[in-house]
Amino acid sequence: MEGSNSRKVVQPKRRGARATYCVTGATGYVGSWLVKILLQRGFRVHATVRDPAKCLHLLSMWTGSDRLRLFRADLHEEGSFDEAVQGCDGVFHVAASMEFSVNDAELNIESYVQSNIIDPMINGTLNLLRACLKSKSVKRVVFTSSISTITAKDSNGEWRPVVDESCQNPVDHVWNTKASGWVYALTKLLTEEAAFRFAIENGIDLVSVITATVAGPFLTSNVPSSIQVLLSPITGDPEFFSILSAVNARMGSIALVHIEDICRAHLFLMEHAKADGRYICCAQSCPLTKLLNHLAQEYPRSNLQGIVKEDLDQAPSEISSKKLRDLGFKYKHGIEDIIHQTVTECLNYGFLHPL
Repeated sequence: MEGSNSRKVVQPKRRGARATYCVTGATGYVGSWLVKILLQRGFRVHATVRDPAKCLHLLSMWTGSDRLRLFRADLHEEGSFDEAVQGCDGVFHVAASMEFSVNDAELNIESYVQSNIIDPMINGTLNLLRACLKSKSVKRVVFTSSISTITAKDSNGEWRPVVDESCQNPVDHVWNTKASGWVYALTKLLTEEAAFRFAIENGIDLVSVITATVAGPFLTSNVPSSIQVLLSPITGDPEFFSILSAVNARMGSIALVHIEDICRAHLFLMEHAKADGRYICCAQSCPLTKLLNHLAQEYPRSNLQGIVKEDLDQAPSEISSKKLRDLGFKYKHGIEDIIHQTVTECLNYGFLHPL
């Protein structure tokens, strides 16, 4: 996968309250928080949603809505984003499919990519980038990627001491192993690859944020999938816990980032003139056994300790956010704070029950 663009576009001077940003997938976990932060900081926001009627509850949570415009847009519809990106300085492409598994095991990878899950995501992303080309005003696109595109194991299956942006999870490995959550991983890999290829061919300034497991407070009407994965040892949900276990098996640990920090990182990379290529955004990580200890401290439950046995024969790989930190980005929230806020939010929501 290409990680940098062949032609850089100088960032415009027009920033601050005068800048206008488009956010795709504004009703999702990251998208809704990103809209909130952008409005709080005085930006104008074009938020795209598939169904404006389904985001009415968010309007009361987004302060500064006089600077907000909602646009109906769907990744399945060509030209759907043309109006939304017009006049925008930058675009945050957050919208994504949250499919984790399917039953199309008989398909080969070529026919599966052309199925109704991955192909719309790739084509939808390319349609968005074409809209950015038409607009003439868009100077940078920030693409929301995922830690599922990264692996801590090398080609020989050995643990890497440090995991950085170059440690891509091979497409054929994702397809052949089909570990829990493989559909999401394959979709992100192929979509990001296609986006960078298109950006390089067309001189678009594209940066991607490789998000760790995102947690903390949420604005959505439903509990976000990433939080359900993180709390699956508590809830006992077998599907989400299998995803958590698969992440631990691939990475040797669970990488976490607070929702506020991941949104701050998106904006930081949008505005930093030297931002280029891919950036891992991970505040901290810990092996699954240690994660269970953190969860047990926040939500004591006797059977948490025996859920999983540690199978690493060495210290877990360091999931490095050095590239992002070297640009000057600083995280506000560590693991304890992330888990505390997540559990508190889910208790208030009613997803977890008081002990």
